Amino acid sequence: MPEYLHSPMETRTDINVTNKSPSFGSLLQWSQWQLLDSILPTGGFAHSFGLEAAVQARIVSGPEDLRTYVIHLLENTGSLLLPFIYSGTISPDMQTWHRLDKMLEATLTNEVGRKASISQGSALMRVASAVFSEIPSLKIMRETSLATGSVAFHHAPIFGLVCGLLGFDCEISQKAYMFITMRDIISAATRLNLVGPLGAAVLQHQIALVAEDLSNKWMNRKVEDACQTAPLLDTVQGCHGYLFSRLFSS
Repeated sequence: MPEYLHSPMETRTDINVTNKSPSFGSLLQWSQWQLLDSILPTGGFAHSFGLEAAVQARIVSGPEDLRTYVIHLLENTGSLLLPFIYSGTISPDMQTWHRLDKMLEATLTNEVGRKASISQGSALMRVASAVFSEIPSLKIMRETSLATGSVAFHHAPIFGLVCGLLGFDCEISQKAYMFITMRDIISAATRLNLVGPLGAAVLQHQIALVAEDLSNKWMNRKVEDACQTAPLLDTVQGCHGYLFSRLFSS
C-alpha cells in the first residue's frame, strides 16, 4: 500500500515503534514549560495583588494608572521576593526551603498578602508534587512538612524550590517569577475591565522591557537584603478584606 494511504492509526504505531525514548533532560524541559503555563492550577488568577482595592480607592482609574501600578508591583516583587526565589533555586532542599519559608513569614506584614502567598504556595506544592512525578523528592518534602506542620507554604520559596529541582538556572527562575507576576496582574486588570484582551497583550509586551531591567536590578540578592520599595501597594492590598463586594481573593 502506498505510504499516503496508510491510516492515521497505522502511522502513529510506526512512529511509536521507531522513536527513541526521551532523555530525562528533555522531559525536564517540558516540565519547565508546564510550570509557567497559565493552565497549571495554582490559584494565581484568584488574586489581583491589591489591584481591585486600588481601583475602588481610585488609585487606579485608567490605562496610565494601570501601567504605573504594574511597574510598581514588579519593582516590589523584585526587591522583596526575588531573593527568596534565588536562594531556593540554588539550594533546592527541604532545610533551605523551611528556613526561607520562616523568614518570609516574618517579613510579610500585610495579612491579606500573607494569606494569598500561603494559598498559592500550598496549591503550587500540591500540584508540583502530583504532576512532576519524575522528581519524587517533591512529594516526600510536601508530606513530611504537612505531617510536622513546620512551614506555612509561602509561594516564593516553593517556586524557587521547584525551579531548582526542575533544572532552572537562578537567572531564569527569577525572571520566570517576574513573568508570572506580570501575567497574573494584567489578567486581573482584564477581568476588572481596566483593559481589553488585545490591550492587555500590548501592555504586557511593553512592560516586558521594564520587567527585564527590574529583574536585572534585583537579581541574585541574599534574603537578608529583601525589602519593600512600594509600601503604598502593601497598604492598599491590606484594605482588600474591607471591600463591600469583590471579585478576587486578594
